Formats: sequence, C-alpha cells, structure tokens
Amino acid sequence: MKSKRLIVATSNRGKLKEFAAMLEPLGFELASLVDYPELAEVVEDGASFAANAQKKAEEISKQLQLPVLADDSGLVVDALAGAPGIYSARYAGDPRSDSRNIEKLLNDLKLVPPAKRAARFVAALALAIPGQETLIVEGTCEGVIATAPAGSEGFGYDPVFYLPERKQMMAELTADEKNKISHRANALQKLTSLLVENSFADFR
Repeated sequence: MKSKRLIVATSNRGKLKEFAAMLEPLGFELASLVDYPELAEVVEDGASFAANAQKKAEEISKQLQLPVLADDSGLVVDALAGAPGIYSARYAGDPRSDSRNIEKLLNDLKLVPPAKRAARFVAALALAIPGQETLIVEGTCEGVIATAPAGSEGFGYDPVFYLPERKQMMAELTADEKNKISHRANALQKLTSLLVENSFADFR
C-alpha cells in the first residue's frame, strides 16, 4: 500500500508517538514540526480547542502546501469551572512541566471530595488539505482526578487521571490500551470516518 505523507503539527514526542501508533498502520507516513525547524511558531490564541487546532493546521498547511493534522487537547475539570482547559500545557506557567502542572492541579483540588472530581480529556483534531475544506472533530475520555499520581506510562496529566471502569490511572495503561480509549483515539476514529464519507483524494 502506498504511504500517504501527513505532517503532524506538534513537537511533542508523546503526542507524535500516539499518532504514529494509530495512523502508520493505516498507511500514513508521518512527519512533525521537528522536521521543519524553519517554520514560525503558530500563536494558539483561540478560545477553544477546536479553534486552536484549526488555526495551527491551516497556517502550517498554507506554508508547506501539504496536508497537516493539528490537535489541541487538554484536561477539563468540572470543579475548576473547566480549567485548566486550553491552558493545560502551561497551567503552572513557564517553563512548561508535566510534574509542576500536576502539582498545581492537585493543590487546586485539595479541598474537593472524590465525588466531585469528575474530569475529561478533550482532543480537537483539524485536518487541513490545500484546496479543500478543513475537517474538524473532537473526542473525549471521561475520568476522575485522583489525589496522588501513579503509573509511569503516557505523559501530561495521565498519572492523576483515574478511569473508574478500568480501576486504573491512564498512566498505568499500556500504549496499546490507551490508544483504544483515549480522547485522541476517539477523535481519530471520527476523522477517519469523515475522510471516507468525503472521499478525500489525498487519503484514499
């Protein structure tokens, strides 16, 4: 099967690894922003995950004249009125740090009882192809914020994101297990369905 080249608009190795695990078996050949150091950073100033993903995909696709897949994802916690939301990656400020973000999150929730710590991971994906309308989809994964981290897999908030149905933290799942239930996997499934429905020539 002929490979289909796709630029994933991220420099995050964890995200790229997840995308590769899900897309390469479908015949996609992935590259990332690491392969294009000359590109200017896209300012993600949208008010939603979808707006940020769309802006990033379209701007980079315009520059490269290639299909670009961008995602904006994060953690939404009900007890924090949706925070950290679109600011998930820099919740604790700069320099960005997963451990510092988790520490701030747990501190902000220290007075919130377990029954009120519902949260979800949200991923918005935007696929921009030159000359075609951008496709945008969104996926979620429901869980609860634990009181202490556990597990060594994944990245970001995975060590404190508890999955009640599995009785495990996201960071305790194998990569294969996570890629079947994650917000990113959910969104990719929707995107794949749209590609088939719309008969996008670049991806047939």
